[in-house]
Amino acid sequence: MRVGPLPCFMFDSHNHLHRLPDPLGVIGRMREVGITGCVVNGTCEGDWGEVAGLAEERADFVRPAFGVHPWQAAGVNAGWMMDLEGWRDAFPAGSIGECGLDGWVRGPSLEVQRAVCLPQLALARERELPGTVHALKAWEPLFAALKEEPPPERGFLLHSFGGSEDLVKRLADLGAWFSFSGYFLQTRKAKVLEAYRAVPRERLLVETDAPDMLPPEEFRIEVLPEKVNHPANLVRIVAGLAEALGMEAGELGQLTEANARRFFGAGGEFPTANGRE
Repeated sequence: MRVGPLPCFMFDSHNHLHRLPDPLGVIGRMREVGITGCVVNGTCEGDWGEVAGLAEERADFVRPAFGVHPWQAAGVNAGWMMDLEGWRDAFPAGSIGECGLDGWVRGPSLEVQRAVCLPQLALARERELPGTVHALKAWEPLFAALKEEPPPERGFLLHSFGGSEDLVKRLADLGAWFSFSGYFLQTRKAKVLEAYRAVPRERLLVETDAPDMLPPEEFRIEVLPEKVNHPANLVRIVAGLAEALGMEAGELGQLTEANARRFFGAGGEFPTANGRE
């Protein structure tokens, strides 16, 4: 795939910046390439404090998300939901995520994952918060979960969406937004690119999922040791997706940045933490 002109402005709708070495230095590089902000997602109780620390240190750039990833569902403590609500209340600009269901991983079971996912969906709906959902090889269980705990009125984000074109309409009808990661720029993932052509443009976002989901070599501008994905790679991810969608990279960058800010409510200054030590 040919990579066209690079975009000027972008928003990374999903990463785990706290897991990278020197995250403040990484933010500096992200700014250099035109990334205007990002959502940093926690995946378990143990990393919520690190996410919060970054959100406090770079309140003009980092929007925090607090959640329990389905892979971590078996390890929650008895009071995990109270802690989750506390972190969310401390950061009014924060969101819920990532949570979800994963049928690919061997454990924990979908039943255990569901018991942790449903309360997070309920919290997002009750507080009218953005929510980020991880879904892999568990689409029908996800539809069942969303029937039991309907998503927030503002919708929910399927990060690194890798489903089919048929799923796009079913999920969009429930309020889904869809975030594209560079991993799907691999030639063998061409069907996923076809699915993104069916995504409503006003529901489309982009992400790196850094340090995970490393894009193919031609879509990288930075690689950290041990082939770790760098969030600055978003600049080429946007260009690659734009080529596949028949758009200019700058147009797609600005569209997805505006969409992300609309979904996460990230217009203007990013509020800082409120009363959490």
